[in-house]
This record gives sequence, C-alpha cells and structure tokens, in this order.
Amino acid sequence: MGELFRLWRQRVAENARRAVDAYQEELLEYRNLAARPRVRSEMLDFAVFLRQRTVDLAADSAPFSAADLEFMAAMGRQRSEKGLTLTAQRQVLLLHTRLTLREVYEAAGPNDIGATMHTLAWLAPAGLAAQGAYTRGWIEGQERTQPTVARVQLLTAMLLADDVGAAELARDLHMPIPDHVLAAVVRVAGETPGPDQASRNEFANVVLRAQWMPLSWQDPHEVIALIPSAPGGQEAAADRGLALAREVANLVGRPCAVGTAPGRVHAYDDAVALARQVSLAAPMRAVPRHAYAVTDVFAELGAARLPEVEQWLGAVTAQLTSGPDLVATLDAYYQHDMNRLRTATALCIHPRTLDFRLARVRELTGLKPGSTRGVRVLSTAVARILASPLP
Repeated sequence: MGELFRLWRQRVAENARRAVDAYQEELLEYRNLAARPRVRSEMLDFAVFLRQRTVDLAADSAPFSAADLEFMAAMGRQRSEKGLTLTAQRQVLLLHTRLTLREVYEAAGPNDIGATMHTLAWLAPAGLAAQGAYTRGWIEGQERTQPTVARVQLLTAMLLADDVGAAELARDLHMPIPDHVLAAVVRVAGETPGPDQASRNEFANVVLRAQWMPLSWQDPHEVIALIPSAPGGQEAAADRGLALAREVANLVGRPCAVGTAPGRVHAYDDAVALARQVSLAAPMRAVPRHAYAVTDVFAELGAARLPEVEQWLGAVTAQLTSGPDLVATLDAYYQHDMNRLRTATALCIHPRTLDFRLARVRELTGLKPGSTRGVRVLSTAVARILASPLP
C-alpha cells in the first residue's frame, strides 16, 4: 500500500495546480473568480489542503475531522457569497470527484490493486461527508446573501434534481419536504417576454405568504409549484393549483393553462415533466377553469405523439376555425355536458342559434357533435385549438 500513497503524496501540489486549471478551463464562474490573483491563490491553497488531507486519511482509513469539515463548509460559504450558482456548485463537486479518481489511478502501480481498492472504498463515505459539508456552507452563504423567495426557488430546483443538499436548505427554510405532492405547471401564453424577474419574485412572495411550498417562476412562461398532497386527497391540491393559475393569469393579463400530476419525493422531476406535458395540451383561458390532469387530455397527448394523427387532427381544426364562433360554441357545448339550454345561456344565444351552429359543424366536418365519435374527435380538436391561442 505504501507505494500508491507515497507517489500520490508527492504529486499533491502538482495535482492541486491541475485541478485549479481544470476549474478555470471547464467552469465559467470559476474562470471569472480565478481571474483575480488573490482568489486563485485561495483556490490553490484549498486544493492543496484537500488533497493532502485526503492522502493522509485514506492511508489510515480515518474520516475527515470536524475541523476539516468545518473548513470545507467555510469555503462553501465563501464561494456562495461570491456568487457561485447552484449549477456551478454541482459542477465543481462532480469535477473534483472525477479528478480525485484520476489522481488515484495515475499514482497506482501494477502492484497496488489492494491499495487502490482500499482507497476507493474509503473515498465513497469520506467524499460524501466532504461534499455535504461544502454544500452546507454554500447553503448558509445563500441565506446570508439571497432573499427568501430566491432560496425557495433554489430549493425547488434542488428538489427537482433530487439534490442531497435539498434537505439542509429545507430545514433552514422551515419548509417540510412532503412525501407526496401534486406537481402543478402553469403555462403562460405568448412568445414575447412576460413579467420581469423582479415582478415574478414579488408575485412569488405573495403566494408564499399564503402557501408555504416549493415554488419557482424562473421562466417567464412557466410557473412550477409542488403542492403537498396526501395520496387519494388531491382534489384540494388541484384547487390550489387552479387558484395559482388564475392569479398568474390576472397578473400577466394573458391566457394560461395549468397541468397537474401526482409525484413522490425523490421523483418530483418526473411529476413536473408530466404536468408540463399536460399543460401544453390543456386549453388556455383568460380565466383558467380547471386544473387539468392526464385523464383530461390523454387523447390530445396521444395525438401529439403521432405525427400522422396530429396532421389529420389539424385538418379538422382548420375546418372548425373556418366558421364563425364554432370553436367557442363547441367548447361551451362540451363544458356543459352537451346540454342545449345551459350551453345557449352560457353563450347568450337562442337555442335555435346553437342548433344552427352545431349543424354547421356537422356540415363542415361530417361529424355530429353529440355523437360518440363526434365527441371524441371534436372535443380533442377544440382542446388542440385552445391550447395554442394567438399571443
């Protein structure tokens, strides 16, 4: 075992310089930090310290001491206070792990199989402890420099990435991480920029005062919320998602749609991805009426995945949009379960006018709106049109 550790120890300074060079070359934020000579010197000192302690402790199978971990946390705090983002923080930890493994491999000789396996076994728990300390410090630095709403959005991003540091940040925010959530994605219409970041943050502050939950509005056209929800009790969570969509629509003055999907801890990202797909298929309205789930738009989702079906459905939508008020009429007709009187009342027209419009739909498409086939095709076509309103 001695040869591996002897060579590894001899190369500490060289490996530290290579590591700092790699950080500068591969990570833009570190390149900007290291452009200042004093900061680069600090980075080099930390890289030497970390490698020296790693070699010494790996040789003795000893864990990092409390003082070691506190020093790593202090460095994490310093990096955070200098503006290091979550993305860069993750990237540097991954790069450090990759470099450490390479350094072990380079120092190992043909007779060092046992020493190498011994080192790799030590690195797993020791590396996790070191990364945890650095991340804890980075989170503490965020608390000192970032407002609450920014830290909640950071927590949301970490939860979606299933980042182990999310638990530490959640404790700092006093925000429990629920086992079950209803992921809600609110989609905002329009290609032009929406509210600026300051306005979005102010809106998020208002929402968080009423509902303390993971929430993010980074993309102007998408709001993400992880609404706590017990299995089988998602109706109340869906109502909260709908209320959120209405508040967003009122703020931006544009149509919105909200898609939802149930999710579990460590798999939140899957739930958000599905909710996003649902939101893309859901009708967009100036005042959202429903928090949509897969069961509401499964036909639209299926059609979107088959180009031939999507092309055929596009021909149907073109026929509907060629007639005045036909889309709005069918939308109201299906919203009111094909009840003529309630539909006519909602549209403020005479029932006979409604009959005329439905007959016009049949004339254009060859589909009777009240038939089983007509409901399946025309309701899907209407949802497709309303999911893509004009900006």
